[in-house]
Amino acid sequence: MPAAALKPKPSPTQSTAKRSALFDSPYEPVAKRPLPAGRPREWYVTHNRRLKAMRLAIALLDSGVYLPDQARNETIRGTAERIGMRPPSDTTCHMVRALMRYSR
Repeated sequence: MPAAALKPKPSPTQSTAKRSALFDSPYEPVAKRPLPAGRPREWYVTHNRRLKAMRLAIALLDSGVYLPDQARNETIRGTAERIGMRPPSDTTCHMVRALMRYSR
């Protein structure tokens, strides 16, 4: 057996654990810009729903919910409450699960 086969492979997290992560402290969000004018109302509704779903998906991933099957509506709404967001609709919850599913 070759010597390389006996040597344990480092896990993907070991290489990043040795380097410190650079974070800007304190965190400041990017300045908001107004949305473009002249679009149909449905475009703005969908745009804001996608942003909300994205924020919720990130919060769920940060809390340890990695699979869409683990993210039931109650879990998503509890996460929204924990991060200070209004409870999402069933459509937004479906969108959160879709984001988690297709990001893989």
